[in-house]
Amino acid sequence: MPERTTLSVKDFGPIAEATIDLRPLTVFVGASNTGKSYLAILLYALHRFFGRSNAPFGPLYMPGRLHRTSGDRGATFAAQAETINQWLQQVQDESLGTDDELDIVLPDDIAALVRPLLQDVGAAAPLLDDEVKRSFGLAESADLIRRPAGRRARIVLRRAFGDDTTKGISYDFAISRGQAHLNSSVPEGMPLRIPRVSVRRPRWLRSLMGRHGLASDHFELADLLVPFTAGEVARTIHYLPADRAGIMHAHRVVVGSLIGRASRAGFDVESPLPTLSGVLGDFLKGLIELADERVATESAQLADRLETDILGGSVRVRRSTVGYPSFHYQPTKWKREIALMNTSSMVSELAPVALYLRHVVYKGDVIIIEEPESHLHPQMQVAFTRFLAAVVKAGIRVIMTTHSEWVLEALANLVRLSEVPKPHRSKIAAGAPALTSDEVGAWHFEPKLRPKGSVVKEIALDTVRGTFPAGFGDITEDLYNDWATITNFAQNSP
Repeated sequence: MPERTTLSVKDFGPIAEATIDLRPLTVFVGASNTGKSYLAILLYALHRFFGRSNAPFGPLYMPGRLHRTSGDRGATFAAQAETINQWLQQVQDESLGTDDELDIVLPDDIAALVRPLLQDVGAAAPLLDDEVKRSFGLAESADLIRRPAGRRARIVLRRAFGDDTTKGISYDFAISRGQAHLNSSVPEGMPLRIPRVSVRRPRWLRSLMGRHGLASDHFELADLLVPFTAGEVARTIHYLPADRAGIMHAHRVVVGSLIGRASRAGFDVESPLPTLSGVLGDFLKGLIELADERVATESAQLADRLETDILGGSVRVRRSTVGYPSFHYQPTKWKREIALMNTSSMVSELAPVALYLRHVVYKGDVIIIEEPESHLHPQMQVAFTRFLAAVVKAGIRVIMTTHSEWVLEALANLVRLSEVPKPHRSKIAAGAPALTSDEVGAWHFEPKLRPKGSVVKEIALDTVRGTFPAGFGDITEDLYNDWATITNFAQNSP
């Protein structure tokens, strides 16, 4: 049965209404100020929340509910926990020595013991609200409610099974002027699964079998179910914001200012320095914590490929005596490195992609890249789009925002290429990986006057024009018509 993770948004930032499903390569395209970055940052916050190893269920429920499980209720709870413990021990014994990576389906009696926890997540609303505020760099999440009409913003995350995207496991998060609310729906009879690899981890099993006591088994098992219930947004995520070249050039100044701000805490009545958004702060933190040694992973091999095919040289991290990183670029066949700030804007723009792939990103992760076409010649935009397709084929999921017609046309070619028999593909586009329509989703953010805000709809591949049409062709046609009108007046005026 096919599974899809869909996200529906209403009255959020500039967005009046949106429904998307997350695919290995998800593309947001549209005019400026229509909400592409808003939706990307929201996805980042959701990934951060559902991707935490213990959130949201363990730390929320253990302190409150376990202390109240006394008397007959406590005995019942302990008996249920022992049942869960015995089942998991059996599963672990059966899983040892096998390469079967298929998920484990919970028996009905075990699922019935933890399903109530999954259906009662209201106490997690403040934590999700905090992550949304942190990611956007806001003091109040109510600032994200669409104006002027919206009274609240609503976000629905659903893991759907089959073609009907309205059915499945869902989380409904609402932001209002007063407070945030979170509800969940886990339909009765819906099979629940946990990854088999999770029951093989000795650290997790030791925690399960006594660190918190038998009663914790309910919550440990609920934690393992979160990735299943949340679908794609349970993956680890990384955000590469727009203007990466400027950030790479100024990261020392930005970090120095933040340190200075921290050292003045308690002295300044009001600091003139703004607060960084969570996505920018996390990006800077990721740069500072980069290791300086090479990592032998499939992602690192992609970084090598990016350097060879597009950057024309290698990007490296060097540590100062106090441990602060500096970034350098060594062009191919050069014997010396140069500081990254002295390189072209293209190299500075793509350097973080190479560094993250080499040191941070792993197979199965998600990477958000804003405006990958920035500072790239059209030829390089096409080459980088093909490179991102290779990243997707390596098992890393990509979300990107773009304004580039060349990026959309390059993607269209890769999707069309999947319809060509494999023996002939290399003759058409050397080294370009083909992507199926199930692997690529393009979403257009179209501004509307009523209601004022953007409406987000999927763009179907236009096999006649060879692109995902997003209105760029209309601009080209308007420019040509202007040219024709100007030329007519220029030639025929007395």
